[in-house]
Amino acid sequence: MMRYVLTLLSAVVMLGLALPAQAAPLRIEITEGVIEPLPYAVPNFVAENSSATRVANDLARVVAEDLSGTGLFREIPAKAHISKITSFSSPVQFADWKAINAQALITGSVSLQSGGRLVVKFRVYDVFAGQELGNGLQFVGSQDGWRRMAHKVADAVYSRITGEGGYFDSRVVFVSETGPKDDRKKRLGIMDYDGANVQYLTDSSSLVLAPRFSPTGDRILYTSYETGFPRIYVLDVASVGRRALQDQPGTMSFAPRFGPDGRTVVYSLTQGGNTDLYRMDIATGKSQRLTSTPSIETAPSFSPDGSQIVFESDRSGTQQLYIMNANGGTPKRISFGQGRYGTPVWSPRGDLIAFTKQSKGRFHIGVMRTDGSEERLLTASFLDEGPSWSPNGRVIMFTRETQGASGSASLYTVDITGRNLKRVKTLSGASDPAWSPLQ
Repeated sequence: MMRYVLTLLSAVVMLGLALPAQAAPLRIEITEGVIEPLPYAVPNFVAENSSATRVANDLARVVAEDLSGTGLFREIPAKAHISKITSFSSPVQFADWKAINAQALITGSVSLQSGGRLVVKFRVYDVFAGQELGNGLQFVGSQDGWRRMAHKVADAVYSRITGEGGYFDSRVVFVSETGPKDDRKKRLGIMDYDGANVQYLTDSSSLVLAPRFSPTGDRILYTSYETGFPRIYVLDVASVGRRALQDQPGTMSFAPRFGPDGRTVVYSLTQGGNTDLYRMDIATGKSQRLTSTPSIETAPSFSPDGSQIVFESDRSGTQQLYIMNANGGTPKRISFGQGRYGTPVWSPRGDLIAFTKQSKGRFHIGVMRTDGSEERLLTASFLDEGPSWSPNGRVIMFTRETQGASGSASLYTVDITGRNLKRVKTLSGASDPAWSPLQ
């Protein structure tokens, strides 16, 4: 299967920075140009009791890592701070933060109460306007869940400054890879979006591929070869219980993906040498055939409203992208550039389709409009493939494989502008990422 580097066609980052005096509230507007990241400060959060000191510091660091990791924000280091935040309720000395050019300031407090109950409060300030952005918020949870609470804080800050939804309080299901290339063991893993809190959902006794989250993030579809042939399973994330979807004797089913309603699955089925697309009602097991051609139709993905499906097919003689009605019908080809296209995925915003492209010996992750226009390639490598969208449609995660006999697979992310390419930290080799919705 092809490996791709995503190209996102919209969005360049313009920073609409608040000016002193009567300026509008601080805002990063994602439109058509890239300038310097917005400078901000995150002093250590105030510990309301001594037992909360460590988690207060750790929580502030994760918030900073989330924001700086987007490439849209630049943290001003603590050694440059003039003011110290010693009380969450004390007035902010805006002049001290202006002096170090902090345009946004994030303050917080953490208290650890009986029974391991953690209470986190935070505020976001527009330094140059000398005012708070929105009202302060409070999150309550367990001490063990402090990292998730940090992601929630970062999501709220991100949303207030950019005007779009965040993506930090999300998870990624992926295929963990260990062992030499000629005997690689693969099992399903799940982790926070940044690679933390890894859990394994299957063992490595059989090959697993292409995990996909349900719209609510509570279930995962994947393909397993434990019977010797590809078969689709649905797994409950909380209990790790699973069951095989109904299939037909003598067939092979693979490349599943949930519909937006969470009750429908679209997938590929091979029978008699032909590979076509089908959709199934999970509850009843009833299937409907969507395509019927002497070609390979696979990698289907629903539009966010569930009305259409994008997929890859070689019906034209080469691997290309097509869109059709979710109930079948005549597909419309949307890819016409040089090279082969595959693994299309519809953006949660509904405006773009991410894909893998192979051209001139290189693999790319790219994006195009849903009518095939404005194609842009975001990456280029020996082997990039399998894009997956962040919940807000701003970032794409994909697999990158290195060249050579001992080459390994890793997960990378890239902004839809093609900027901020970076590797996701994982404990071992990793491939086939699928991003969850916000938790």
